[in-house]
Amino acid sequence: MFNSHEHQELQRTLKRFIDREINPHVEEWEAAEAFPAHDLFKKLGDLGLLGLTKPVEYGGLGLDYSFSMAMAETLGHVDCGGIPMAIGVHTDMCTPALARFGSDALRRQFLAPAISGDMVGCVGVSEAAAGSDVAAIKTAARKDGGDYLIDGSKMWITNSLQADWMCVLANTSDGAPHKNKTLIIVPMDTPGVSLGKKIRKIGMHSSDTGLIHFDGVRVPRRYAIGEEGMGFTYQMLQFQEERLWAAANAIQSLLNCIETTAQWARERSMFGGRLLDNQHVQFKLAELKTEVESLRALTYRAGQLYIGGADVTELASMAKLKAGRLLRQVPDACLQFWGGMGYSLDNRVSRLFRDGRLASIAGGADEVMLGIIAKQMGLVARKR
Repeated sequence: MFNSHEHQELQRTLKRFIDREINPHVEEWEAAEAFPAHDLFKKLGDLGLLGLTKPVEYGGLGLDYSFSMAMAETLGHVDCGGIPMAIGVHTDMCTPALARFGSDALRRQFLAPAISGDMVGCVGVSEAAAGSDVAAIKTAARKDGGDYLIDGSKMWITNSLQADWMCVLANTSDGAPHKNKTLIIVPMDTPGVSLGKKIRKIGMHSSDTGLIHFDGVRVPRRYAIGEEGMGFTYQMLQFQEERLWAAANAIQSLLNCIETTAQWARERSMFGGRLLDNQHVQFKLAELKTEVESLRALTYRAGQLYIGGADVTELASMAKLKAGRLLRQVPDACLQFWGGMGYSLDNRVSRLFRDGRLASIAGGADEVMLGIIAKQMGLVARKR
């Protein structure tokens, strides 16, 4: 399912694009702590790569989710984590609910230009006091005639300093926290939207991350995605795709880390022989690759079930958890073999060591994934 001729052609096309349009500029964009999202996304849109699973009537290709996962995996060839993350936010995190539940008018206004690369999107869920705890968000949208007036803020928002619109999760009533939220499209040039600051990070340098404030932001109520009050449910569905995407994206970058380290160990002389002649190095790299292939098997199984219509909350959470753990374990172990060279900023292994640390935090921390898995296993007692 994940290795058909069509999947391979997609991956070859994307790999050529990465080699030509992304990797030659990575060092420059990492140093600038930003990349030209509109320019790059337009080129991706022209290749049809921003709407693989989206409806054809809005410019998408209407393919199943295995193609998004194939794209995510191939983006692991990018020489940093920030640019693949920015692309994934645009294709698989801010648009799934819009594509699935948005009105025709809303999809023509925001989804179609996102697919063509003429607009850049972002998703606004996290807040300073509500990251993994989505139910605790405070941003509110109150009704005022045919409009919403939005007040609050969103933090850690990828793409937000360049985005044209944000898919915002906001409270639209005083009801129960799982039933009072709505996803709303907010154009970023709307009066009252302000960019608080650019957040500097220990990794993912080329991806812009912002703190965004909403002060009486007025948008039409028709900008709500689907039913009012269903935003929490829609966001949980978006998280399924986000977590599958994150797990798939980790695979190739982890394999590249292992292969790069193996090549270094072949060339590195130490104590009269090659570093790779040390059996500990051989066994450790073999063990790490085995772990990565187990992640691939888990991720592909979750993806196959998801494509078949199953609820993969448990398996997607497991895959995301495993990916986050390996993105800490693999570059850490590999970096040790590089010695002092591994401690330099421009080393690809050290970059993955920094970039990959986010995977155990963003999109639901490891502890949240473990809680979801435990609940799915029936291990969590119901609250009285």
